[in-house]
Amino acid sequence: MLLKLRTDLKTAMKAKDASRLSVLRALLAEVTNSAKTSTPIKTDMQLLSILRKRAAAAKTARAEFESAGRQDLVEQEDKQAAIIEEYAGGVETTSESDIRDAVSKVVGEVKAAAAGKVNMGDVLKKLLAPGGSLDGKPVEKSQVAKAVKEVLAQP
Repeated sequence: MLLKLRTDLKTAMKAKDASRLSVLRALLAEVTNSAKTSTPIKTDMQLLSILRKRAAAAKTARAEFESAGRQDLVEQEDKQAAIIEEYAGGVETTSESDIRDAVSKVVGEVKAAAAGKVNMGDVLKKLLAPGGSLDGKPVEKSQVAKAVKEVLAQP
């Protein structure tokens, strides 16, 4: 995905697409800055997390510009949000049904081992820990946590 962002940056420069260029530069700058921290971006899922944060920020900014009556900036934020969503949609993730199946299986195992009360943290550890059923798969932790809550809420 990072390679795609870099090649699209070159394409946007050649096409003089200012809105796409600014979005791509901001994303690549964030990736470069994170490389200098203790948690560099190495996977598409980490990049997806950044894309989702950027999309949420663009929607928030759009709402503020709209309330201020700045239609020109509203249109600019709409363009940027659309570009970000385009890239976010390009990241492959595990389907919700696969996540739910894995969660149901692990909850059943934990219930059998714990004889009743199941802790959400224990289930998440078994799912996402090394050797877990979702270890290494492209899943969003928030999606997994949501599925665990739903499965645990069922009687």
